[in-house]
Amino acid sequence: MTDQAVEPEVGRARLRKEDARLITGQTNWTDNISVTGLLHLAFLRSPMAHARIERVDVSPALERPGVVAAFTGRDLAEGLGSLPCGWPVTEDMVLPDHPPLALDEVRHAGDPVAVVVARDRYAAADALEAIEVDYEPLPPVLDLEEALAEGTPLVHADKGTNRAYVWPLRTGEDYESVRQRADVVIRRRYRQQRLIPNAMEPRAVAVAPLAASGEYTMYSTTQIPHILRIMLSVVTGVPEHKLRVIAPDVGGGFGSKLQVYGEEAVALAIARKLGRPVKWTESRSEGYLATHHGRGMIQDIELAATREGRLLGLKVDLLADMGAYLMLVTPGIPILGAFMYPAIYKMDAYEFNCTGVFTTRTPTDAYRGAGRPEATYAIERAMDELAAEVGLDPVEVRRLNWIRHEEFPYTTIAGLTYDSGDYEAATGKALALFGYDDLRAEQRERNERGDAVRLGIGVSTYTEMCGLAPSRVLRDLRYSAGGWEAASIRMLPTGKVEVVTGTSPHGQGHVTSWSQIASEVLGVPFEDIEVLHGDTQAAPQGMDTYGSRSLVVGGSAVHRAAEKVVEKARRVAAHLLEASEDDLEFKGGVFSVKGSPEARRTIQEVAFETFTSHDVPEGMEPTLNSEYLLDPENFSYPHGTHLCAVEVDTETGQTRIRSYVCVDDVGRVVNPMIVEGQVHGGLAQGIAQALYEEAVYDAEGNLVSGTMADYLVPSAADLPEFVTDRTETPAASNPLGVKGVGEAGTIASTPAVVNAVVDALRPLGVHDVRMPCTPERVWEAVRSARSGQKEASA
Repeated sequence: MTDQAVEPEVGRARLRKEDARLITGQTNWTDNISVTGLLHLAFLRSPMAHARIERVDVSPALERPGVVAAFTGRDLAEGLGSLPCGWPVTEDMVLPDHPPLALDEVRHAGDPVAVVVARDRYAAADALEAIEVDYEPLPPVLDLEEALAEGTPLVHADKGTNRAYVWPLRTGEDYESVRQRADVVIRRRYRQQRLIPNAMEPRAVAVAPLAASGEYTMYSTTQIPHILRIMLSVVTGVPEHKLRVIAPDVGGGFGSKLQVYGEEAVALAIARKLGRPVKWTESRSEGYLATHHGRGMIQDIELAATREGRLLGLKVDLLADMGAYLMLVTPGIPILGAFMYPAIYKMDAYEFNCTGVFTTRTPTDAYRGAGRPEATYAIERAMDELAAEVGLDPVEVRRLNWIRHEEFPYTTIAGLTYDSGDYEAATGKALALFGYDDLRAEQRERNERGDAVRLGIGVSTYTEMCGLAPSRVLRDLRYSAGGWEAASIRMLPTGKVEVVTGTSPHGQGHVTSWSQIASEVLGVPFEDIEVLHGDTQAAPQGMDTYGSRSLVVGGSAVHRAAEKVVEKARRVAAHLLEASEDDLEFKGGVFSVKGSPEARRTIQEVAFETFTSHDVPEGMEPTLNSEYLLDPENFSYPHGTHLCAVEVDTETGQTRIRSYVCVDDVGRVVNPMIVEGQVHGGLAQGIAQALYEEAVYDAEGNLVSGTMADYLVPSAADLPEFVTDRTETPAASNPLGVKGVGEAGTIASTPAVVNAVVDALRPLGVHDVRMPCTPERVWEAVRSARSGQKEASA
């Protein structure tokens, strides 16, 4: 304990508490977990994208050394239901069954058809080759437009359609009437390629049963231990109160671990069936087939504007690739973007239509940004096209149309109320750091010389809705869960503090940030605070981590719970100091009497006195512990301006990022060092989509980019030095004034880079390069433009 006032913590660049244990190897990854009698699972996966299963015989696998059991989908069907979809976006959405092990058909390459249980993972994997499966090939369904055509093969024949749903949104004036009075109409088609998540830690699950009581403890590399517990109880019939889910150290997620996977359900079912602990860890190539993918979308965008460049209306038509099944939030991902296509801009009419389409590919679901990067990409690419059409600088066309700082709070054409922001300030700072005018001057000189290596400048001004809540809005969107978050504060007798949070970190720095928040409110030293998370027994209430919600919702819940502790402590301190509660001041962890500063008690001293309960107010319970469940009234809306300069070699197609500047407004900052890390990581993933990453399938539906040799994940050597800075307009929707930062870099960077590539090539007649902008695609775009110019001149 200390009787010295504790200095403020929020805003301080603290080294992460988590790191010492992580970098010295004292981690508890799911794959590290071993218990007596542990058995290992291996899954046999379909080599075909679409086929009828005629026969599966696992008996030869049982003869292999070390094999304990082997099961087909039929063997486990009793007591193992369909995997859940928690977001039925429309009342008539088509929702096919999704068995954890395929029963009659396989519907994507990697769909599991059998599972082997053995005494070690190698014996299990070796035994897979002994399983006999007869397939009758069926036509694959790969093209989104062809999938909707009359007479096309069906992914789910019993449903009679490949159309999962149609979700419309129309606001403001009638778009067609607005379009009729427009001077300029811009139409573009953009493609969001499929992306494969690459968290550092592969997926894994281990289940330990306690047969006598029918209890199960599951360890999983999950972002959502609380949601996983509920959903697995529904799928397997194991009572929720008999299932404990622990997310130990989780090595990254990016949305790929925001899921209820078949392997988790099967592991629980087999542990129940055999009464033995089991574990499964995916290989990297297995994960490329079986972990859900991100993005996958065709975007038809139409802008209506005046000849001066003022936006009048926006029309968006999407075809969204669901893959073979609707997983936990698959259908809702494109819908999240529906509210962000208007971005930071004002207009009179907005029309949005999304059609979800089944294909015979790995299901899609949340990937960093989840719908928001797709929306930002489309509108920011289209704004550059508008600027080129009306002869304005890309920054000027944005200035002409964005919401001004004095207009906040502002209700957008999509119906969201942006509570705070200052796009002018962020853009001004970014332009200055970037040296925008000088780069434009250099660009003009190089274009006039006809340089083979062209300079391009890309602009991206973005905002996003994050801090996924409030529950009432999620209800209106037909989302199956709420958006609240839980936190509790335990004041221990010795003055130390335990913070229990319902959020579940996987690299974001929650332990450090939550310690800072609690220290700021309680006045207890940062070092005296422990944060407990990721265990449904230790932290029984929570809605987990995704959608940049942890700090905005979870951190705010910690703040409110700590305030409740202070108010309880104030009552005891007033009693001990023989003063009125109104006469007490509380600062830096010390209660003192106004006008008599020598009369003082620290909150840690008050915690001990409360524990002894020798001298507390009448009727006071002997604890300062408190909890708080927070459900925000609004989303939060970080924003910013990202600027990218690239050099594009028109002879080879090679693109090099020369400089990258971003200025983000994420509201009040708890830990600047952690914010920087989140921004850098987000930029890497957004740039990766622009230049490197793509899941590629052949005509038969086979994933041909199924290893890291074929799927290009950039390393640090492939990325530039980033110049980052911030402006700050506190959020009005939560007590901390924070806005969220986990997805911002990914959302903003992809259009900034592609706009830069196209800007470099626009003088040559290039108006788009399909992502990723590989050297081959850039070279082909230049060649096609030059061929077109020659044909026109002839």
